[in-house]
Amino acid sequence: MQDLNKAVGSDGIGDYKMTTMTQTTTRVNTNTLAIAFTALIGLGIVIFAGHVQASTLHSAAHDVRHASGFPCH
Repeated sequence: MQDLNKAVGSDGIGDYKMTTMTQTTTRVNTNTLAIAFTALIGLGIVIFAGHVQASTLHSAAHDVRHASGFPCH
């Protein structure tokens, strides 16, 4: 039976594998500024859409559809 602790290519006299253990730490970094900015933009869209008149939203959507090349009527 072959000795599994012998180094590869050794003659079997005093050569043994060496195991090195390395500890790795991982830090989860959440970018709170990006989260706050995204929440602010979302809240602004909801507030804007809630306070603007429906006809204004319809006209804006209508103009965007035409500018994008989508027919709407």
